[in-house]
Amino acid sequence: MEKPTATPRPKAEATSSNSSKTVANNISAKRVSTVTGFFQNVGVSHINSLPDYCNNKHFYSNIIRHALKPDQVLRGRLTCILTVTPALGNFYGSLHGGSLAAICEMVSIACARTVVAEDKDIFLGDMSISYLSGAPINADVLIDCSVVRGGRNLTVVAMEFKVKKTGQLAYTARAIFYNMPIAKI
Repeated sequence: MEKPTATPRPKAEATSSNSSKTVANNISAKRVSTVTGFFQNVGVSHINSLPDYCNNKHFYSNIIRHALKPDQVLRGRLTCILTVTPALGNFYGSLHGGSLAAICEMVSIACARTVVAEDKDIFLGDMSISYLSGAPINADVLIDCSVVRGGRNLTVVAMEFKVKKTGQLAYTARAIFYNMPIAKI
């Protein structure tokens, strides 16, 4: 059997522009320009900065909480309505994937808390999200969340996100929480 040979790593050189980007020697200038142009088109720039009012501890969580409305809370089941506000959207006019992940975390914790005893602390061990289609800006999305497995040490939560107007399934998610006794210090 022939021993595989390692390919050498490309050498990187710094560019002389105001930004401190590093470009590998084997990447063409056209490719760098294409990638840089994409970032500029979606609003990423080294000159962008957040306004001071955005730079506080719970700013992002407050944006998400503002868009969520609980609809039904039962043991092991939770239904919410999400209004996809422009603040939660992406460049393409639909719900941003990062916003969706934060919403999944928040809603799944709330659902898990309907079955996990108060004397147990939970922490997110794993989460998977399937992006099936986009939920457009200003659309209402029905979030159906349920505990699919609840045990002494583990809680598994499944979520479905459907565009309310069309009933189209946009996203699915699954979260696994580890249940731990709260430390008494």
